[in-house]
Amino acid sequence: MDRRKSIKALMIGTVGAGVLVEACKNADKKAIANAADASLEYRMQEEKDYLGKLSKEANFFDAHEMATITVLGDIIIPKDEVSGSASDAKVPEFIEFIVKDMPSHQTPIRGGLKWLDLHCYKLYEKAFVNCDAMQQIAVVDSIAYPEKAKPELKQGVAFFSAIRDLVATGFYTSEIGVKDVGYMGNVPNQWNGVPADVLKQYKLSYTEKELKECVSYD
Repeated sequence: MDRRKSIKALMIGTVGAGVLVEACKNADKKAIANAADASLEYRMQEEKDYLGKLSKEANFFDAHEMATITVLGDIIIPKDEVSGSASDAKVPEFIEFIVKDMPSHQTPIRGGLKWLDLHCYKLYEKAFVNCDAMQQIAVVDSIAYPEKAKPELKQGVAFFSAIRDLVATGFYTSEIGVKDVGYMGNVPNQWNGVPADVLKQYKLSYTEKELKECVSYD
């Protein structure tokens, strides 16, 4: 399974929509892309104060939880020949920011992380981060597809859907993710003005002043 292509397709459709919509509703004071390192130079004072307040708060996730989020993120969006992984894009830091910025995510994500470890202890007698790569993938595959998952794993399915949304949102709003999609944005164009034949057709022409002042590209 090509997880990167699958998650990108989902992002174009519905994955991450809830987070993005909620964030857009509060766009005047939310920093979504690269939240932890975003430059404050051009932000309003209200934004600066708000982000400063969040940065002073203690980390919500402990070291073990962050390690688990990092492993999950890199399973969902691994590094490939095109770009870096979720952790390369600082997605774990993004999720740490989001759960403080949007506290409604705190209980579902923390609860899901605890469920994941308990589930792995039942299967392999160790926490998720201590499982080998094959075991981790097996666990993820068992909760990644709601229509195929066993009924007793519904809590894990709900958690994985939530963490996948956050990972995808964090990645595809980062510089790495934007480049991965191939989005160019507004880029300067080189234009030498209206072609001579079109000017002639409409009996128009540039003045000498306009020609001197305009930039010309070879």
